[in-house]
Amino acid sequence: MYGVAPPAEGDYDVKRLIAYLRDNLIVDFQGDLSVENVRELLGDDDSRDARTLLARLVEDGKVDDMMLVLADCLVDKVRDSLGDDLIREHLRSYSES
Repeated sequence: MYGVAPPAEGDYDVKRLIAYLRDNLIVDFQGDLSVENVRELLGDDDSRDARTLLARLVEDGKVDDMMLVLADCLVDKVRDSLGDDLIREHLRSYSES
């Protein structure tokens, strides 16, 4: 094709690395969160969502399951939002620092 440069040597390998990093990305939450912390963070929120969430957490007696499910649901959205160029830019920034 005219006007299209062939891929730079090693470019396919960088793309494979980028795909690997994206495929193995995990989402995690730092810090300790308890049912009581959630209750405090929700404060005076009397919305249906807040009441339903708090009721479920009280029933479960912990927030671990909520955090795992939320992370699992968000990881696909995060992966989809990370384009090759963004990952490549951060790899370049890391390697040049």
